Amino acid sequence: MAFAGTNISLSQPDITQKLTERIDDLKQKIAAWGKRIRRFTERSRRFNQNRLFQSDQKRLYKSLERPEVCGAGPGPDQANTVAFWRGLWSEPVNHSEGPLDGSCGESVCEYYAHGPRHHNAG
Repeated sequence: MAFAGTNISLSQPDITQKLTERIDDLKQKIAAWGKRIRRFTERSRRFNQNRLFQSDQKRLYKSLERPEVCGAGPGPDQANTVAFWRGLWSEPVNHSEGPLDGSCGESVCEYYAHGPRHHNAG
């Protein structure tokens, strides 16, 4: 395969070696720029938070409480969440702390010994 308008062929080993090195070099430069941008973004965020802390702490803490997730949909319904946790914590739980020696029921001991069986796997 030759490049358009040139007599350079990719079958020449030195050309492929140079191209590979150049591609690796560019990948490293892109990664370095990405890290540099991330460092700058973090530094800028910290600087702005520090400045906001000095001027208006209440606004800073309110901004920290709000999640800044892009594309996040509406959260769970508050009434359902409260009902779930109230139901969870109000139910008494009886824990049996005995050994798994077969006295608890064969199927339970088998589950813990071998893991769950998938009946629909076939």
